[in-house]
Amino acid sequence: MPKDPIASATLLSSSAAPPGRVGARAFVIAWVIALLFYVLEYAARSSPAVMIPQLSTAFGETALGVSAILGTYYYTYSLASLVAGVALDRAGAKYAVALGCAVLGAGCLLFAVSSPVAGYAGRLLQGAGSAFAFTGAVYLASRGFSPRSLATAIGVTQCLGMLGGSAGQFVVGPLLGGGIAWSGVWIFFGIVGAILAAALFLITPGNQAGAPPAGNLLKPYGIVLSNPQSYLCGLIAGLLFTPTTIGDMTWGVAFFQKDAGLDFRHAVTVISMVPLGWVVGCPLLGWLADRFGLRKPALIGGAVVMLVMVAQIALLPQLLPPLIGMFLFGVASGAAMIPYTIIKEANPDEVKGSATGAQNFLVFGISALLGPVFGDLLGRTLETAPNHLAHFRAAGIFWMATILVAIVASFFLRETGHRQGKP
Repeated sequence: MPKDPIASATLLSSSAAPPGRVGARAFVIAWVIALLFYVLEYAARSSPAVMIPQLSTAFGETALGVSAILGTYYYTYSLASLVAGVALDRAGAKYAVALGCAVLGAGCLLFAVSSPVAGYAGRLLQGAGSAFAFTGAVYLASRGFSPRSLATAIGVTQCLGMLGGSAGQFVVGPLLGGGIAWSGVWIFFGIVGAILAAALFLITPGNQAGAPPAGNLLKPYGIVLSNPQSYLCGLIAGLLFTPTTIGDMTWGVAFFQKDAGLDFRHAVTVISMVPLGWVVGCPLLGWLADRFGLRKPALIGGAVVMLVMVAQIALLPQLLPPLIGMFLFGVASGAAMIPYTIIKEANPDEVKGSATGAQNFLVFGISALLGPVFGDLLGRTLETAPNHLAHFRAAGIFWMATILVAIVASFFLRETGHRQGKP
């Protein structure tokens, strides 16, 4: 099953002898706390989509200006992804994961200040801290669980993160509609982050990983980034992620409200279906890729379904209710995880961890680049569009184009499944 970004880096770095049962129990407890860190990370990533009007008022910015602030999350997230695994290897989870959680909490508290400067700084800190959430959870799980149950623990971690993304929209939206201040949500996130960081530091066992020689830290990335297949994997996954990271988690509520004419509560429910669909789609598409023994059919098939669902939602909305259409789109978008498996299989065994770290950097780097492009082309005219139906369709066509480019690029990938070359 395809893992969450940079999971393999963590697994490779945790190949030391398993700890004793007493030590393993401590790692399991720390893993549970790291699960909550991962849920918080996804909630913080997705919840701004339901508070664009409030943020516009508080920051004195247009919706486009707010989207620029929110998009800075992906700059630090992508960069921090490159160092998360190395930090765990050299410092251990006790320090690295706890610090990452504390940075996320500090970013949430700073974001609650009604100032564009604080908004930018807070979002940058959130991205940097969030890069340690899933990585740290898998690192801890690999030390607390036996190999027979490790995959299950990783699957639980991944699904809970997606549920956190859904809750960041489905729960926060009604709270705001009920009169809760937007800043109160971020203060709550910040306090929870601080509590979890303290718990991680106090409960997680000390470093058991040997620090690799400093001179060898960058060599694996040189191997990965000299492989053209690595760039293809990053391009494909990045393009398949952007309709969710930018289209859903940043602009979703605003477009369904302004262009599709839904009320706030209905719009929030609709966009929360996408991360809920991930909960089903990520393991399902991974299982299909393993079942086929081929990666490209599951990848291309899932991307084609994504394309069809975006076309239905944008061009033929009367065919399916938006709740169903967005859920099915979310399920199909699980295909975006398959390139994380391919990049590991397309690179030598000794650099698989760095391969997935580089993949995460490329993926969220694309989100950071395409976010301003979408905002400038379509977000800028959201309030003033003379024909909101045509404007909504134009947004759908934009995301259809990104998915189509990903599909075309997928045909140039080298098949890495175990049945490659077999009839």
